[in-house]
Order: sequence, then C-alpha cells, then structure tokens
Amino acid sequence: MKYLKILFLVGFFACVAAMESNAQEVGIRFGNFSGNNVAIDGVFGLGQFSRIHADVSFGGNGVGLDALWNPIYRPVSTSDFNYYLGFGPSFYFGDPFAFGVAGEIGIEYAFEGVPIVIGADWRPNLRIVEDTDFLADQFGLNIRWRFGNDGSGSTN
Repeated sequence: MKYLKILFLVGFFACVAAMESNAQEVGIRFGNFSGNNVAIDGVFGLGQFSRIHADVSFGGNGVGLDALWNPIYRPVSTSDFNYYLGFGPSFYFGDPFAFGVAGEIGIEYAFEGVPIVIGADWRPNLRIVEDTDFLADQFGLNIRWRFGNDGSGSTN
C-alpha cells in the first residue's frame, strides 16, 4: 500500500510538471535501470530534431533520475518509426547513492489517429560516484501519451 501511494504521488506530480512545462509526451517506462524497474517517462521538445528524455524511476530501494539530451531524433527512412541517440546525467538516490553518465539508443513508433507513442531503448550507464562501474543491461519499454498533437505525426 505504501508503494501504491508513492507511485500515485510521483505520477501526479510528474503529470502536473509535464503540463506546466509543455511536455510533448508523458508516460511510463518499464525496464531495468539502477535497481529500479518502473519510471515516469517524459519527452520535452527543444526543436525539430532535438529533445530532452527524462525519467523518474522507482520500484527498488531508491529513486532514480535521468535527464538525457537526444540531439539526434530522426525518422527511419520513409517509415513511421523514429530513432534517437542521446546522453546525460543519471542519479540514483538510495543506498548507496550513485551518479553517472548514461547514453541512450532507441526507436519509437507514434500511432496515427491516437496520441500514443511506444518505444524501446538501451541505456548503458557509466557510474562515477559512489563506485565506478559500467552497466550495460539497462533496457526499457516506453509507453507515452502525446500532448498537443492530433496523433498524425511525431513530437518534433
């Protein structure tokens, strides 16, 4: 019950923050990252082919925070898929505390007619503080709701 309350509060505040900051997409991310297994996932556009992909993760013994810049966000040839590459800071507030740099390689599909985007990504993470190590098993599945778009295009 305690975790359900925490999940609700994190979700509520993430949605409020996303609406206030004009986020293009807000949803949930499942996967393995820094000992957690679920995250509130948000995408904030910076221009036509650049964006911030941020997560607040929980489900383990702490809270994680990733804010990755995707300077490369492009369509895959003539398909409806987009790929993205990025990097940024990664924090884990738990025992032990961790700080590092995460990379990101992903692909996503924006459905036409409904404002839903699904995607999969790989986030290798180089931890610098508390211990130095490399985590290569950081995969995730994203399901996000797209705001301010009729469902006929991407978030760029």
